[in-house]
Amino acid sequence: MSKEIDYKELIKILPSDDIFQQCMHCGMCLAVCPTYDLTKMERSSPRGRISMIKSVARGEMEMSRTFADEMNFCLDCQACETACPAGVQYGRMVETARVVVDNTKYVSKTGVMLKRFLLRRIVASKNVLKLFSNFLKFYQKSGLQKIIRSSGVLRLISKNLAHVEKLSPIISEKFSDKEIPELVFPNGLVKHNVTFHYGCLMNTMFADINLDTIEVLKEMGCKIITPKNQVCCGSLMGHNGDMEFALKLARKNIDEFELHDYEYLISNSAGCGAFMKDYAHLLEDDPLYAEKAKRFSSKVKDVMEFFAEEKPELKFNLEFKPELTTYHDACHLAHAQKITTQPREVIKSLPGVNYTELEEASWCCGSAGIYNVVRYEDSMVQLERKMKNIKNTNAKIVLTGNPGCMGQIKHGTEKFKVDVEVLHPITLIKRILKK
Repeated sequence: MSKEIDYKELIKILPSDDIFQQCMHCGMCLAVCPTYDLTKMERSSPRGRISMIKSVARGEMEMSRTFADEMNFCLDCQACETACPAGVQYGRMVETARVVVDNTKYVSKTGVMLKRFLLRRIVASKNVLKLFSNFLKFYQKSGLQKIIRSSGVLRLISKNLAHVEKLSPIISEKFSDKEIPELVFPNGLVKHNVTFHYGCLMNTMFADINLDTIEVLKEMGCKIITPKNQVCCGSLMGHNGDMEFALKLARKNIDEFELHDYEYLISNSAGCGAFMKDYAHLLEDDPLYAEKAKRFSSKVKDVMEFFAEEKPELKFNLEFKPELTTYHDACHLAHAQKITTQPREVIKSLPGVNYTELEEASWCCGSAGIYNVVRYEDSMVQLERKMKNIKNTNAKIVLTGNPGCMGQIKHGTEKFKVDVEVLHPITLIKRILKK
């Protein structure tokens, strides 16, 4: 076995032998695992991957290309955690394994460097991301995108490049960090003192959702602090083998938000919220940040979680009649944060909403962070299944609480010809509010 690979982190996250034996005999995770469902191969299941991680960490099996491929084939949707009666935290295992895999010869060094450059230097840099987004906005609005697509030049370079280009969301007209003041007062008495994390991609590509969130929070009686020096939460880096950099971002956010006095930190992105709630675990061994991270994480709430708990009495436009509406569970809301009933309660409570449940609502849509970019074909298998289920509802609106899911499902509406509008629940609430 290669001596340069450090397996200490893998050893730390292994389940006990008793729990491991339960995993091997149980198999409840198999029925909910998208990759096992696709291949019917044990190694592509959660318990199969856990067995591989254990064997590699203990020196019972050599590190291999198969191991590396399986760790990256996993969507990290964490549906297995919801199904697991023993409470095995599989997501932390596979993410730790990816850190190890990225330091082996079994993944492309060029690919790792490119991924880290894009995530570190573009996504995590507020100013660079805005510069890149402005370039993308020009590309989309100038007619250049239409010319490039019709010419087929991207397909000549790479078939996947042509597909991935279509995944890029429409850039927002204005970026939310410039539109949202650092301090916003409610429309009425102050009932809550909250902070808001506007994210990275949410800031430039889904800015309208951020603005809708602020408006709804104002109606709920929230005084909202939006720290200007906040940074990307680090989730995309953490889920893709770059935990060291992700924790640098986590510490920056903790330091920035700690400057303010607040009850809750509101997030409208399932992936961001889940990762920020996990800062406490990720930094538990850091003597300087362990307690700070615990305080920080304890205050994070998804906006729909917050809305469901508060049950605000808002003034709605009773003449507004939304069309048939359904709901897709974002993996990092349903499985990582265990928030499933709250969004449905809120949606069903909205006046005039005609709600229908989506079959396999918590089955991954295939977005999974940047999975749909780096493993496009695999992600499309999951998306096709999701779009068939959405089409079968006859709904005209599908709601979901994560930008990755929104972008993926919007792509699915075009690719699989499904006539449905994709919205964040907070946007539907904002639409129905009385003006």
